[in-house]
Amino acid sequence: MISLNIPKIRCGGCVASVEKAVLSVDPAAKITADIPARRVEVETTASPQSLADALAAAGYPVQEN
Repeated sequence: MISLNIPKIRCGGCVASVEKAVLSVDPAAKITADIPARRVEVETTASPQSLADALAAAGYPVQEN
C-alpha cells in the first residue's frame, strides 16, 4: 500500500483525475481517496516514483510526508 499526500485534491473531479493518472501506470491498482485529508492510498505493484511522476504530469504533484 502506498500513501500519497496530494494537496491539490479537493473534489470528486480531482479524485477522478488522480484515479485516471494512477490507472495509466497500473490498470489493476485499487485507489482510496480521502479528500478532507488530501490523501490517496493506492494498492499497486507500481513504484511510488512512477505514480508520483504520473500524478505530477496530470497536475496533481505529490507532497513528501
